[in-house]
Amino acid sequence: MPEYGDYCPVQMAAEVIADRWTPLIIRELVLGNTRFNDIARAMPGISRSLLVQRLRHLEKKGVLETWPAPSGRGSEYHLTPAGKDLSRVIDSLGRWAIEWLFDDMRPHDVPPTTLMWWMHRRVDADALPPVRTVVEFRHTAPKAQTIWLVLDRGDVSVCHQHPGFEVDVVATATTADFADVFQGYRTWHEAVDDGRIEVAGPPRLASALPRWFLWSPWAEVTRERADRAAHG
Repeated sequence: MPEYGDYCPVQMAAEVIADRWTPLIIRELVLGNTRFNDIARAMPGISRSLLVQRLRHLEKKGVLETWPAPSGRGSEYHLTPAGKDLSRVIDSLGRWAIEWLFDDMRPHDVPPTTLMWWMHRRVDADALPPVRTVVEFRHTAPKAQTIWLVLDRGDVSVCHQHPGFEVDVVATATTADFADVFQGYRTWHEAVDDGRIEVAGPPRLASALPRWFLWSPWAEVTRERADRAAHG
C-alpha cells in the first residue's frame, strides 16, 4: 500500500481517531464524561491499560487535556477546542450507522449495567425534582437485575446495591424494552401503554419520569429510520 504521509488529510485524521476504541472514548468525552472510571464503565470490554494508552495518544495529538480533579484526587480529561470539534464527526458516524447498518444493529444486546450507565449520563438536570428522588429499575430479562438511580439536585448516581434511601418510583421491564426506549425505537409512553414497561409510584412522579431523561443523542434518527424500515 502507498504511504500517503502528511499530504492526505483523511490519512492524517485517521492516525488520530481511527484506532479501535478511540472514537468511543471521544464519544464519552463529548457526552461529558471526564473521569477515567466513568469512561471505562461506558465501554465494557476495554482494558484499563488500553484506555490509558488511548487517552495518552489523544492528549499527544491535542484532542484532550488532563486537568487535576477539583477534589484533589486523580485527574480529569477535557476536550480541547480541536477535540470539541470532533463532536460533528462522532454525530456523523452515529447517523451513518443508523442509516446504512440499521439491519445489523442489535440494541437488545446491551448489558443492563451499561444501559443504566448510559441513561444516568443522559439526564436533564433542569427537569429533575427539587428533592432527592430514587428510581428503581427492575430488569426482568434476559436476567433479573435491579439497579437504582439516585437523582439528587442535579447529581445522578448509579447504585447496584440498594442505596439506603426510600424508593420513590419503580420501573419494571426487560432490558430490551428499556433499551428500545433509550435508543429511540419507541417512546416511554408507548412502552407503558403497550404494557412493556410498568411504573409504580406517585402519579406526579410516574408521569414526570420520562422527562428527566434526554435518551440517546440519536433517538430521533433511530425512530425515523425504524419507521421507514417498518413501512418497507
